[in-house]
Order: sequence, then C-alpha cells, then structure tokens
Amino acid sequence: MKLPSRRLSASRLLAIGLTLAFVASASSSQAEDFRISSFTVDVTIPLNHRCMGVLPTKSQKVLDPLYTHGFVLQSTGLPFVFCAVDWCEIRNDSYDAWRKALADSTGTTIDHVMVCSLHQHDAPVIDGGAERLLGSVGLAGELFDSNFHDKTLVRVAKAAEDCMKSSRPITHLGLGQATVERIASNRRMVLPDGSISFGRGSRSGTDPRSVAAPTGRIDPQLKTLSFWQDDRAILALHVYATHPMSFYGRGEVSSDFVGLARARRQRDDFSIHQIYASGCSGDVTAGKYNTGTNEDRKALVQRLYDGMVTAWENTERVPLDSMNFRNTSLKLAMHPSERVDRNRLMNVLQDQDAKTESRILAAMGLATHERLEQNRPIDLPCLDLGPAKIVLFPGESFVGYQLLAQEMAPHQFVLSIGYGECWPGYIPTAREFADGFDDSWLWAAPGSETRIREALKKVLEAKTP
Repeated sequence: MKLPSRRLSASRLLAIGLTLAFVASASSSQAEDFRISSFTVDVTIPLNHRCMGVLPTKSQKVLDPLYTHGFVLQSTGLPFVFCAVDWCEIRNDSYDAWRKALADSTGTTIDHVMVCSLHQHDAPVIDGGAERLLGSVGLAGELFDSNFHDKTLVRVAKAAEDCMKSSRPITHLGLGQATVERIASNRRMVLPDGSISFGRGSRSGTDPRSVAAPTGRIDPQLKTLSFWQDDRAILALHVYATHPMSFYGRGEVSSDFVGLARARRQRDDFSIHQIYASGCSGDVTAGKYNTGTNEDRKALVQRLYDGMVTAWENTERVPLDSMNFRNTSLKLAMHPSERVDRNRLMNVLQDQDAKTESRILAAMGLATHERLEQNRPIDLPCLDLGPAKIVLFPGESFVGYQLLAQEMAPHQFVLSIGYGECWPGYIPTAREFADGFDDSWLWAAPGSETRIREALKKVLEAKTP
C-alpha cells in the first residue's frame, strides 16, 4: 500500500488555521501526547435471526461475517471511543446499553462514546425496549436474539478494554478525499407530470424513470481520516453517504458492498486498520446504478474501493496538536401522524391476527414513545481534532444535514456520520418534509431541521449559514 507522506501546503495550513477558537467542552487536550488503539469483533448473527427488524425471510446462511470495528483515543482527558457496527440499527435502550458498556470498559463517560450502525439490511435491528414489549405479547425473540446480543456486547466491551493495553502514539492526522463515481443517487425524483416521488430505492436500476432522472442531491466525496505515528499510518476511517445495499432480503447475511470494499482495502495492508462508517444517507441510495444483481454488487464494491484508494493517494498529513470533545442534547419530537399514534400502535401490538412484522414495527414505535415520555434526549457529539471534526448524527439523517455540517465549518475536514441513535428513523430536511416525504420508518416530526441546525451550531462552534 502506498503511504502518502505529503504535508499540507502553507496555504492549506493557513486555511485550516481559520477555524474558530475552542471554548469549554466536555473534554479538552492541548499540546499533549495522544495515543490510539483499535479493536475488531465478529458480531455475525446466528441463523434463523431476523434482519432489518421486519424482513419476513430470516437469516439462512452467511455470505460474509459481520464485524464491529472501533478505536479508542487517549490523552490527558477522558478517553474517546468510536465504534462502527455492521448491523442495520441500534435503538433506544439498546443504544444506551452499547454506549454504557463501552464507557465502563474504557474508563470514560457515556457521552464520550460514538456508536454507529452501517445500516445494511441483511443484518439485525436491535431495540431492547421493543423486544421487551414483544415478549409481553408472546413474540419474544422475533426482533432479535437477546442472549446473543448480550454476549456480543460483553465481547465488544472487553475487546475495547483490552486494546488499550497496546495503544500507540499518534502525531499526525491524514486528510484525504475522493469523488466516488456511479454509486449514490437521491431518492427524490421529479416525474414527467411534475409530481415528486421518493421511490428511487436501492434496487431501482430496472426502472427507466429512476435511471433517467438526475442524480439529485448527494455528497460525492468519500472522506478518509487517518491516524499516524510520524510517517507510519495506524488506522484509516472512511466515510461515504449512501444506503449500503445492493440486494437484500434473501436470508443471506452480509455487510454488503461497503463491508466487502472495506475488507478488500484491509487486505492491501494489514498493518493499517480499516474502518468504514455510513454518512448521512437516509435519502441516498445506489438505485440509479443498481439492479440488485450479483454483478452490480461486484461493481459497487469496485467503485467504493477505488474511492478509498484514491482518497488515500490524496491524503495530506498535518500535525495533531489538540483533541476537544463537545456534545449537546437534541430533542426531536415524534411525528404527529395517526400512523404512529400511541393507542393505535398498542392495538397493533396486541392484535394476534396482525402480521408479525407489523407488530414488530408497532413495538419499535412504542419503545420510542416510552423514551420520549421519560424525556431522554439524543446526544449529538463532535470530536474536534483541530483541522478535522467527526460529527455523529442520529438515525437516517438525510444528506442535506451532512452538506450543512461541512458548510458550517468550511475550513475544516468534517466527517458526518449517520445512524447513531436510530429511533427517529428517517430524518428529512425541511425541503423533503415540504415535498410530502412519508414512510413507515419515519418517526421524526417536521421541524427536525431547525433543532438539528441549532445543535450543529453548538458542537461545531459555527455560525448558522
């Protein structure tokens, strides 16, 4: 693997230096020694396990293993933990459990833990509150296998703890990006009659209208943030905004094309830990370029891999001088639709004649109602590394939020990651709400953009555009 050694030009460093001054945050380290360690854990679900929460076909075979990849950053302040899981979603009580387990095992606080899912659909949805509700009506184990999950979480937490014993110094960051070709396309299409459709899903390449329609609003850049000990790379974090599905629902467990591209990249050089996280991609799919065939999956793997390689070749190194962490509470409201009315959801859950998948969806909605009634907000955290920032968004945030974050910090390298706390499901921007976007996986209410803008302003320390 080619290891880039270029340092940032004077003009580039000057531009990066135009960032806003750091203020009080949850933790801060200045001119200190920094260390990193990383971990990988196999989190492949057992056979006969439900995927995506509501897919009727349960797992029948494993095409490729599912993994958790993570790292721990240490300095004089509290450790920071990042963890990307090859699962569809982790929600509500379970999301809190993941963060707490990782915090306890690494000696930090829950707000210093970022957990995200990749969101490929041949993988589980984990929601402890929903599983409890399903158990109360005789459907225990229909959403996920609690015993498997609990044992898996123990292993992941132990791996995070153990990896800290072999941490390595880091002196530099690497900033690289590349334009990815022929993967991402927006769900939103303007039809010939002038109406707006959000029907360009992940396998829409067989629909002439989906193929002919413009790509729409996407972020074409794959960003790679790497950590270095002088001129030796230790770890690379890749982020790209697209739904990570080529085909799914056949009962074939897989990390899909994003995990396969990550694995191929890892084989290039096993000394550099490769981690992938999905960007804000609630409204972005491969649908314009994907028909759902094995051949298309291979093509998507190649295109994403090419983007990773090019981003690496474009990497410029800059000294790591500071690590700051900020977090703010984000209170999103439940969608006002009758579809997610509490009484209606309870009736569906208790209806023995209803489809199991409908009752699962109802339990997930009820678990969210419980969370909101307990006034438990979402954390929106930001790890500020000077020239680079990592921001974790909840749920299926639309790509407009990712573009907004970069706009708010124009002189910095912003990695926007989606699929943190996933209870909101889809989180459209104001534009998509106005266009009438609706879906059974939409729990967040209109007005979410205003609240997210204000939260971003706080953690990015930026002026709202």
